[in-house]
Amino acid sequence: MLVVQGVVGTLLILATLLDVFQSVVTPRPVAGRVRISRYLTRGTWAATRWLANRTTDGRRREALLGNFGPAIVLVYLLVWLALLILGYGLLVNALADQVRPRPADLVTSLYVAGTSLFTIGFGDYVATTPLARVVALVSAATGLGVLALVVTFLFSLYGAFQRREVAVVTLEASAGAPPSGVTLLETYAAAGIVQELPALFRRWQEAAAEILDSHLAYPVLAYFRSSHDNDSWISSLGAVMDATTLVLTTIDGMPTPELQGVKGWAKLSRAVLGHCIEDMVIYFRLPDDREAGVELIDYQQARERLAGAGYRLRPEAEGWEAFHRLRAEYAGRVNALAFYWASPPALWIGDRSILSQSGHGNRRAVR
Repeated sequence: MLVVQGVVGTLLILATLLDVFQSVVTPRPVAGRVRISRYLTRGTWAATRWLANRTTDGRRREALLGNFGPAIVLVYLLVWLALLILGYGLLVNALADQVRPRPADLVTSLYVAGTSLFTIGFGDYVATTPLARVVALVSAATGLGVLALVVTFLFSLYGAFQRREVAVVTLEASAGAPPSGVTLLETYAAAGIVQELPALFRRWQEAAAEILDSHLAYPVLAYFRSSHDNDSWISSLGAVMDATTLVLTTIDGMPTPELQGVKGWAKLSRAVLGHCIEDMVIYFRLPDDREAGVELIDYQQARERLAGAGYRLRPEAEGWEAFHRLRAEYAGRVNALAFYWASPPALWIGDRSILSQSGHGNRRAVR
């Protein structure tokens, strides 16, 4: 029985440390489905989203969803420490004859393991053999190491979160909140800065690359919700993708003299954003439906807005065919992300049925 406890304790410690290593240290997606943090995150997020979707108060709903990301990181720490205490407690209980005074039961062994893990050092229990001393020393080193790694992890998470939010909030000025690709193009035309569209597409090419790298290396970052009402990194990606798709399929000329590079940068930016969206869907095992998600009447309304902004447009039938084909390549994936993370609904993106429940408005960009 003591041998079994020692083996179980050792396996529990190794599994926990492996999860810490994969979640905090490894700066890339890791293989393997059996991970403590993966199941913990998926299960608690499903429960949180279920509860949020049954909340009619929009502010309370957003507060519940917004607190999940920071809270789950603290839950990681608590669960990791609890599992380590349990693992080392089983080891101490298996080596009870090598500790003075001898721990009376498993609860006492857990106490001994906890004081060692947190380096409290009361000295009321002392290891008397080399093996027991090694276990005590490794336990103390593990506790210090896990706490230090989690603190570093928090700094990395919040640094990546702030960089992501800079891109999202900056886009709000031109695309509105929730963001819209049509609004983005309207705003640039109304402000007379259509020549700056290549720069915007270039910035979002870089932003998408950073989102892809950071959110796959640290998947919990995807659960960190924007701190600004009606903003979301998912709808921002979708809005820029829609803008690039409209430039490539619908707009035939600019409201200023013809500009070199707009369509080129739209194509390049669309490729990187599409890669980001695709990899996120694959990693989180979300549905990959190939549908445009836009009806002809919605497209016609967008054309009217773009024509009113001064853009010269391709013939409707030709533009609709190209737009429908290109948007079907990514629209289902964007909606899968938006539904999974219950992001605020935007034009053509997400579940817009909750707007009437939450009272969210579609704030247009300041012109």
